[in-house]
Amino acid sequence: MSEPPFAPAGVPFLRASGVHRTYHVGGAAIEVLRGVDLSVGRGERVFLCGPSGAGKTTLLYVLGGLERPDQGEVLLEGKSVYGGSDARQAGLRNSEIGYIFQNYLLLPELTALENVCLPALIGGRQAKARGEELLRKVGLGLRLQHLPAQLSGGEQQRVAIARSLINNPSVVFADEPTGNLDSKTGTEVMNLLLSVVAEEGKTLMVVTHDTQLAGQGDRMLVLRDGMLVD
Repeated sequence: MSEPPFAPAGVPFLRASGVHRTYHVGGAAIEVLRGVDLSVGRGERVFLCGPSGAGKTTLLYVLGGLERPDQGEVLLEGKSVYGGSDARQAGLRNSEIGYIFQNYLLLPELTALENVCLPALIGGRQAKARGEELLRKVGLGLRLQHLPAQLSGGEQQRVAIARSLINNPSVVFADEPTGNLDSKTGTEVMNLLLSVVAEEGKTLMVVTHDTQLAGQGDRMLVLRDGMLVD
């Protein structure tokens, strides 16, 4: 197999090789990913763009361990994301990968601090001090005990950013993190995400339809018809 066209210099931190993903809907096979190869370096901030239906979110989920590919492999620091038992895969997702979603996915009955600490509790760890530190970093030090309904959309996404970092993951995946926000708030949230990720020393991959926002990253990849294009 030839070297993926988007490989940065050095040993890849995250690598996908020959990734295919097909959905079956009503008896029809819809090929969403068609042999994707890519490499991401440690600490890189990569933005994935492309038209609706190109497969951006599917690729992000495959890279992040949320959706197993039909063919191909995904390696994180040289280790298979989908290798071993279900428990081993779940442990890897909990400890090494952080997620940020367009719809925030905060539990409405939990406070901001409780939402942030939840992934740590799932992993059997106490992280109140870390949660408080992260909420202060995202500008919500005075909102620790607020419920999601008491927060604006931008504030809820700030909580989600803090939550993605609670377990000190090596990589953060963000799926349209500004998609539900107005332009001004979206820009503020993206700037905050880039700043906090850089401060924490994390690798970042973001799906976005906004090429202007994507220009703030180290690289922009374009997915079209299930394949990366130049």
